[in-house]
Amino acid sequence: MKTTETPAPLPAESGASISKADVPPPGRPSGKKREGAVLNVFSHGLLIVWAIMVVMPLLWAVMTSFKDDSAIFGSPWSLPHSLHFDNWSRAWTQANMSDYFLNTVLVVGGSLIGTLVLGSMAAYVLARFDFPGNRFIYYLFVGGMSFPIMLALVPLFYVVNNMGLLNTIHGLILVYIAYSLPFTVFFLTAFFRTLPTSVAEAAFVDGASHTRTFFQIMLPMAKPGLISVGIFNFLGQWNQYMLPTVLNTDPDKRVLTQGLVQLAVSQGYKGDWSGLFAGLVMAMLPVLAAYILFQRQVVQGLTAGALK
Repeated sequence: MKTTETPAPLPAESGASISKADVPPPGRPSGKKREGAVLNVFSHGLLIVWAIMVVMPLLWAVMTSFKDDSAIFGSPWSLPHSLHFDNWSRAWTQANMSDYFLNTVLVVGGSLIGTLVLGSMAAYVLARFDFPGNRFIYYLFVGGMSFPIMLALVPLFYVVNNMGLLNTIHGLILVYIAYSLPFTVFFLTAFFRTLPTSVAEAAFVDGASHTRTFFQIMLPMAKPGLISVGIFNFLGQWNQYMLPTVLNTDPDKRVLTQGLVQLAVSQGYKGDWSGLFAGLVMAMLPVLAAYILFQRQVVQGLTAGALK
């Protein structure tokens, strides 16, 4: 049996009268719609200008990496007449960018894994367990974010030197981990607090230990937050220059940032500018690739706390 809905009574039936002045003319948007359209155009215009300001230097660097030195100084804004792939090969082999790239991958890869493992374990404990000193330890990590790294360079140099870790890859990895832990713990502690406790309680009822619950249940649930903080740490560690300059003076163990500086000053004013731009793009591509691949997870990790 099909039922029909009775239309609501018109205001006129209840004794109210509507004048023509109260009804907006057809085809003409209201004031709020006009304001929203103007604001939408203004915001999109700002985003377009910001995108141009960000993308244009990147495109110019990529374009310049395929020019020779005369074209770089003669016509810096024009497209290359021919692609000089020898700039990339020269930077990769003669400027030792391959060795610097390998050292950077080892240092950043090891420090990123160590930071995420240690940071997630500490953040989980601080977020899920109440014990004496919980807040004190948490605020110690938060205070570490505000401590300028420049004030710690001299004592850090002597500590690393006394431990026999100066000019070593694993020594630089440990320093990177300590440098990145405060922000990682701060970020993941807030993220673990948003995860449902009922899942962990169900695991405990089934007989799972704290270690198994963390690694098999809670850590996979925290994947968006791990990816987000991992991207931020990757950017900071990949572009780190001050720490390796102080703690890594061995030419054979230089990272990419040190190698780019060495490539820029190796020949003074007769520097290999085309090779320098090729090396710059080499150092830039992994960062862009990582963000492009994980940009959706980064947004999910940043908004997960607000959505839940």
